[in-house]
Amino acid sequence: MHVLVIGGGISGLAAAHQLLASGARVTVLEASSRLGGKLRAGSIAGTAAVDLGAESMLARRPEAVELARAVGLGEQLEPPSMAGGAIWTRGAVRPMPKGHLMGVPGDPAALGGVLSPEGLARIAEDGRLPRTEVGDDVAVGEYVAQRLGREVVDRLVEPLLGGVYAGDAYRISMRAAVPQLYEAARGERSLLAAVRAVQDRAAAAPAPHGPVFMGIEGGVGRLPRAVADACADKGADIRLSTPVRELRRAPSDGGSGWLAVTEHEALSADAVVLATPAPAAARLLAPHTRAAATVLDEVEYASMALVTLAFRRSEADRIPDGSGFLVPPVDGRAIKAATFSAHKWSWVAAQDPSLFVLRTSLGRYGEERVLERDDAELVELSLRDLRAATGLDARPVDTLVSRWDGGLPQYPVGHLQRVAAVRAATDALPGLAVAGAVYEGVGIPACVASGQRAARHVLESAESVNENGEKTRHE
Repeated sequence: MHVLVIGGGISGLAAAHQLLASGARVTVLEASSRLGGKLRAGSIAGTAAVDLGAESMLARRPEAVELARAVGLGEQLEPPSMAGGAIWTRGAVRPMPKGHLMGVPGDPAALGGVLSPEGLARIAEDGRLPRTEVGDDVAVGEYVAQRLGREVVDRLVEPLLGGVYAGDAYRISMRAAVPQLYEAARGERSLLAAVRAVQDRAAAAPAPHGPVFMGIEGGVGRLPRAVADACADKGADIRLSTPVRELRRAPSDGGSGWLAVTEHEALSADAVVLATPAPAAARLLAPHTRAAATVLDEVEYASMALVTLAFRRSEADRIPDGSGFLVPPVDGRAIKAATFSAHKWSWVAAQDPSLFVLRTSLGRYGEERVLERDDAELVELSLRDLRAATGLDARPVDTLVSRWDGGLPQYPVGHLQRVAAVRAATDALPGLAVAGAVYEGVGIPACVASGQRAARHVLESAESVNENGEKTRHE
């Protein structure tokens, strides 16, 4: 069985890896000049390795860590060397309050300093308010603001959700982004009770083993290359700078084949895994399923920039302990977060002890105008905010700006219903499956799982009815 994987991000590469393990022949077509999508490794100050995209994987969800082990990176897996996030708000970098669920508190007493006295008093109304129905879905920010007040959203929920989706909490689907809270809110009268119910269930469950997050020595950006190399070793044909202009049905021998038309040729295959961002998927699917294409055409994306800065360690002594801090947009700062990479990852600190490497992020959904500034301006904005937050007054020895235009798909209210509609439409096309961050999660494990799910789907759909009415499997 020959399968075309269109898209060489981590979702497409995970699909290719799964297909090869099942005996399929695989061709990967990537439109750009490199693999990995939003995972990218680089270097700063000459030799210091850094991640220019995502830098860690949720380890409690196993797919990404298992894939890393399968492609030979098991010995390089490394948890953060320093935990303890913080939030820069109300003029100080403060420890992140404990006992919250994506910023929604279970114990308001932990929020002193982050919320005003008025904001804390507003939380107390949750127990007196009538029940708020969540229905089929509701925006996280809208629901939390109704129950606990806008301060909880603006100073806690917003920066935390923004760190995941670069989105707007008042638009993001609670059912898609915080499903545990959504399910608990359906059964509890108050929001605080719902959070405590989730926490009580977690406390009663067997204690999870291992770290919550995991990185890779040298950067998570190494993962796509390692997967690609493992696929090539198993015979995969991986082609860069090969955009697919058109996807055609090409039935043959009573089955259902596909043709991917590139600039130079038309490649035939028994099945296709379409692992591209939503706009490209919509364009290729439009001739075959207008329903799926219409939904995908409406997906919105957030753009952002990462500014990586290398300082002389002797001049970075004002940097506080901890892995970094988040910044509530309501405070009006340019940066949305800062990660102290030399604190967070021991391999970053070890590769050049004379350097202190950190990075900031700028831009989110609806606030992309800051990204119209040139690289030098983004560096200066980052330095200005770092100085105000930490007192750091040194000049970096090197800087690197990574821009991610259309970096993260948005998950507004009703997202899961729209995904279900796309799945239903594409499942009706024999030998085709979709994968990627737009569907069931933007994190690395979710993207890996999406690619693996797509691979299983096309393998299962390879069963067809032959002329005698018997089921056969293409091998």
